[in-house]
Amino acid sequence: MGETLKGILIPSVVAAAVSLILLSVRAVTFGLLQRWSARRGARIDDIIIRALRVPSVFWCVAIGLYIGVAVSELPERYVFHISKTIHVVVILSVTIASANLAGRIFKKYIEQSQLPIPTTGLAYGILKGTILVIGFLIILGVLGISIAPLITALGVGGLAVALALKDTLDNLFAGIHILVEKSIRVGDFIRLETGQEGYVEDITWRTTRIKMLSNNIVVIPNSKLSQSVVTNYSLPEKKSSVQIQIGVDYSSDPEIVERILREEAIKATREVPFLLADQAPDVSLSPGFGPNSFDFTLTCQVREVTDQGPVQHELRKRVVKRLRQEGIEIPLPQRTVYLREEKERKQGR
Repeated sequence: MGETLKGILIPSVVAAAVSLILLSVRAVTFGLLQRWSARRGARIDDIIIRALRVPSVFWCVAIGLYIGVAVSELPERYVFHISKTIHVVVILSVTIASANLAGRIFKKYIEQSQLPIPTTGLAYGILKGTILVIGFLIILGVLGISIAPLITALGVGGLAVALALKDTLDNLFAGIHILVEKSIRVGDFIRLETGQEGYVEDITWRTTRIKMLSNNIVVIPNSKLSQSVVTNYSLPEKKSSVQIQIGVDYSSDPEIVERILREEAIKATREVPFLLADQAPDVSLSPGFGPNSFDFTLTCQVREVTDQGPVQHELRKRVVKRLRQEGIEIPLPQRTVYLREEKERKQGR
């Protein structure tokens, strides 16, 4: 009994001592790395440190247990199973840490490089899922489980799963198609054929989320989005044009009206937010001859499509004020109505 207790106690003490030493070294190391990263101000360093902080605890304990088992006098079969368990735990923790680290670095790299690649939940999930599957296959190899029969079984069962989850798979592959085609990206302002419009918040494995200007979220299945007609106001660039129609009395001089509209538009480019000055405003006598007025169209450039409303509001106020100062009339709609007396209508018969 004493020998058995001694055979268990000594390895336990060794495992605990090694684990405590390694955990102490880990705490000191992470403290030094944290201060070093703070001095550098590097975001990537912080991401790596946060991703390894929790898994490193399991690694320290696993190393301690492994050494404790190595110095023990346990039967060989117990040592074999304990060692396998330790290997599986270490591989699992490394896999999870690698998946989280790769996902965070991927997001950070895309944000810093400003590449036209969407850092969506779907792309993030595919990257992490790939690493997790690789880790799972490695664990199966460590456990001595053959992968070939598993792949065969998955191939047979995959057909049944595909038929049962047809709608889910349609949405998944539609989301991948949207990401690869890059016709709709996270942050784009789009309008659906149903009239709903807003900014693309995220493209997940099943749905696309659109944040409307009313601060509500519209959730659309990826398969329906890929089949609908979508207007993307962020492609090929976010810059958009705003058009304002102004009607003036037929007694007005068109050249004077054109000069006034252009002057007010150029002045507004220096004073109105979101109104761009890199392209000169355009004034044209279009659509032209209306029922009651000369109809002009003033065209300016704005930063993005959502700026059209405020810019139109400010430009219309300025144009109305200037036309009144110049004595140019904005005519009201007119309609001539002819009335005939009952007697005249009878005589006409």
